[in-house]
Amino acid sequence: MTVSKTVGVLTGGGDCPGLNPAIRGCVFRGLDHDFRFVGLSDGWKGLMKGLTVPLGLEQVENVYNKGGTILGTSRTNPFKSAEGVDSCLENWKMLGLDALVAMGGEDTLGVATRLYTEHGLNVVGVPKTMDNDLSATDFTFGFDTSVTVAVDAAERLVDTGRSHRRVMVLEVMGRHAGWVALYTGIASGADWTLLPEEESPDYKAMVEHLVKVYARKKVALVVASEGIALPGAGDEEEELDEFGHMILKKRGVAEQLTSFIEAETGIETRSAVIGHIQRGGSPTLFDRMLGMRVGVCAADLVAEARWGHMAALRGNDVVGVPLEEATGKLKVVTPEWMRLLEVFSK
Repeated sequence: MTVSKTVGVLTGGGDCPGLNPAIRGCVFRGLDHDFRFVGLSDGWKGLMKGLTVPLGLEQVENVYNKGGTILGTSRTNPFKSAEGVDSCLENWKMLGLDALVAMGGEDTLGVATRLYTEHGLNVVGVPKTMDNDLSATDFTFGFDTSVTVAVDAAERLVDTGRSHRRVMVLEVMGRHAGWVALYTGIASGADWTLLPEEESPDYKAMVEHLVKVYARKKVALVVASEGIALPGAGDEEEELDEFGHMILKKRGVAEQLTSFIEAETGIETRSAVIGHIQRGGSPTLFDRMLGMRVGVCAADLVAEARWGHMAALRGNDVVGVPLEEATGKLKVVTPEWMRLLEVFSK
């Protein structure tokens, strides 16, 4: 006789469209395995503090088109203190968990990896990030929706920029990896795209190109990741989050670029920052399907006791891969993609 497992599910880090479909896929498939689910609230904070919500068919059957996460999320890092890890271990026992499905990006899955390797917890992962910067998987859900939103914003900016004869700057998310900016720039016909992978952007070349483009079209569009190296920037000390990442909200990338471009070109320049709008809203078809598929795969990984693995998209297949493979190295924009970007700078 098969003994039913009690499986915890949490979502950590930044939210993005596709999380709710992933939770849905995990629960639906888990019911086939006779799992009992426990929803952990607000990411790793839920396991640290024993915060739970009901999680079953009734809670997930109608969330396939909902943005955000019904479980809540946070950027809590249990490894910031020994007490945090101890609390997780104690609550694991108190809740009677047999396994945990952690849905998140580099940081969330990094915690999952350490709990598995250092403390032997039965953990599997679901990769989630709108930045698409996780290794070991071709795409992560949330990315397609965020870029779709960003492309729509870029096209609207060009419309108004053309009407007023302006250069327009669009700031998109992307701390260390510029996939959102890359795809947005190419898909929206941007005239210059700035990525965090460029340690020293050629701003002189950008200015010369914008002047040339503006003379031809009477409008120009620049797409920039929030994590780029700004012109004239020094080594200012930045505020960090619990995972040691620079908090970007105070950088004002779009505003600084706008002032720089206008000063260097003499052309009226305006900007827009869509920020967290990229995280919200109904997931695209691609993100709905991918979210539910990796959720189903995660439940199967639990059933197979493949601890320390995560569900990954490889080609058109969703398969289990080691968590360490996903969190060991950030997936950044490669030179091949940079060359493609250069093709459209005419």
